[in-house]
Amino acid sequence: MTWSEMQPLLEQACWDTLYMVGWSTLIAVVGGLPLGILLVLTDRGGLLQNVVANKVIGQIVNIARSLPFIILMVALMTFTRWITGTTIGREAAIVPLAVGAIPFFARLVETAVREVDHGLVEAVQAMGGNTWTVVRKVLVPESMPSLISSTTTTVVALIGYSAMAGTVGAGGLGDIAIRYGYQRFETQMMWITVAILAVVISVIQFAGDYAARSLHRRGAHSGPAPKLRLLKAAS
Repeated sequence: MTWSEMQPLLEQACWDTLYMVGWSTLIAVVGGLPLGILLVLTDRGGLLQNVVANKVIGQIVNIARSLPFIILMVALMTFTRWITGTTIGREAAIVPLAVGAIPFFARLVETAVREVDHGLVEAVQAMGGNTWTVVRKVLVPESMPSLISSTTTTVVALIGYSAMAGTVGAGGLGDIAIRYGYQRFETQMMWITVAILAVVISVIQFAGDYAARSLHRRGAHSGPAPKLRLLKAAS
């Protein structure tokens, strides 16, 4: 297969992969962020302490995370068809990708939020701030560098999942690698897709690490006192 024949296939596959990963990441963040924060708030000593609710939510998250992605795709076929009208193609792949990523991201959010200085939380409570104020003014902003790193990790994982989804007709680079690199013995196509995936992952990892470090340095330079003044003014 010549380059002129491979180029349009690879370009479309790249766009399909970015489309699937982009939408599934957005859904994972929208669903996983509040779920991860809720796991922290309902834990022992949390602002909304509810041990039973925490255990139930945590168990659901653990079960969802334990399912291999290929099994999750098969298990969600009926749900995927109900949502998208089909089980094949990039739109259909977004459903299991997002469902699999939400609990994964939620646990990363939980870890990030737990790292926030509890003294800032107590300070905002002393100023009369309610739970929503603590979440909006302390937990999310203070954990933002870790949240960006968590998002980067989720995106990288979703790229791998999207390649796996290509084995069942979801499209993208994984589909190209299987159909041409494996089934048609086009070894060159296989290695080109591997190289493209490696480059895309490296760029995303670099951008995420850079953004997280920049926010971390900015927060470290501001110190706790200016933060408390800003929080007091905001409340």
